[in-house]
Amino acid sequence: MLLTHANLATMTGDARYGLIGDGAVAVREGVIVWVGSTADVPREFQGETADLEGRVVTPGLIDCHTHLVFGGNRAREFEMRLEGASYEAIARAGGGIVSTVRATRALSAEVLAQAALPRLDAMIAEGVSCVEVKSGYGLSVEAELAMLRAARRLGGLRRVRIVTTYLGAHAVPPEYAGDADGYIDEVCIPALRAAHAEGLVDAVDGFCEGIAFSVAQIARVFDVARELGLPVKLHAEQLSHLGGAQLAARYGALSADHLEYATADDARAIAAAGSVAVILPGAFYTLREVQAPPIAAFRAHGVAMALASDCNPGSSPMTSLLLAMNMGCTLFRMTPEEALAGVTRHAARALGLSDCGMIAPGMRADLAVWNVGHPAELAYRIGFNPLHVRYFSGD
Repeated sequence: MLLTHANLATMTGDARYGLIGDGAVAVREGVIVWVGSTADVPREFQGETADLEGRVVTPGLIDCHTHLVFGGNRAREFEMRLEGASYEAIARAGGGIVSTVRATRALSAEVLAQAALPRLDAMIAEGVSCVEVKSGYGLSVEAELAMLRAARRLGGLRRVRIVTTYLGAHAVPPEYAGDADGYIDEVCIPALRAAHAEGLVDAVDGFCEGIAFSVAQIARVFDVARELGLPVKLHAEQLSHLGGAQLAARYGALSADHLEYATADDARAIAAAGSVAVILPGAFYTLREVQAPPIAAFRAHGVAMALASDCNPGSSPMTSLLLAMNMGCTLFRMTPEEALAGVTRHAARALGLSDCGMIAPGMRADLAVWNVGHPAELAYRIGFNPLHVRYFSGD
């Protein structure tokens, strides 16, 4: 297959957006084999051709931080926050993550997968080709396994790539109230080992926060992940500064996520570790936070910044990566190019993937074709989906 007459935002870093005007992409067996000017297409790649008439083509978008699988919703908590209750106060009163745990535990893996499909379909409709899905709303061995099985099942129900993350260290369930260490020993670590044995885990995450787990407790989970050969990532410095970013850096984490309360020293450590800072404006917006992540410090230290929806029922009930791009620009003053890199090249890196996120020979032919004239339009518009067509592995 040959795509011609496109404005290619290759995101390779060779130029602004890696832009190739009037470009062409040749695809063979689901892999990109040639990229360049339409006028220079080698004869060997002439064949079935789609003329894209000047449309922008980007890599397929990648949502590198979601909690897509869950039961129920938390619309009442949304009302409570608007009435003045804080996210932390709701969590300590038995709401928040724990309320979703009750709803999730009541559902089978099959029902959880079906419930997630409308959310996944909304992402696919915006050009998304790869979605990370976390567990963390089961908080028992069997319920965590059910969530991960549901996530894996999604990849067979839709033409999309699913990457799974074990987030057993997300919250302390009611039956272990006041005994976080007991939960880590008796549920979190055994569930991780069981999930790994079943082939359900691609990475391990944790929530390092006053309402969740300490640095020392997360480190115990990360030690097991290291033993099992699994990469780690971390919800860090979202509501306060507990040292999660430094912990993530010490373990060479794929990413540190949220980071509203991160410091310049944290940025320096993240950069030295080669970790990605995953920026999540949906939670910042929904919780009406005022402490923004230190974007300028990340730039100054050369930290790669990804953007994601953080789709979840409580703090970011959002499925739109396009909206996340706009929020990253309007709320945090990211540039449109940084936003697009954040949902392509850097998002792939945040998941440890090296075969996607750019338009270049050898990459998967996961592509999004847009009815726009310039890639900046993707972050500029609000509530508008200009997707023309999505290619997944070239189809």
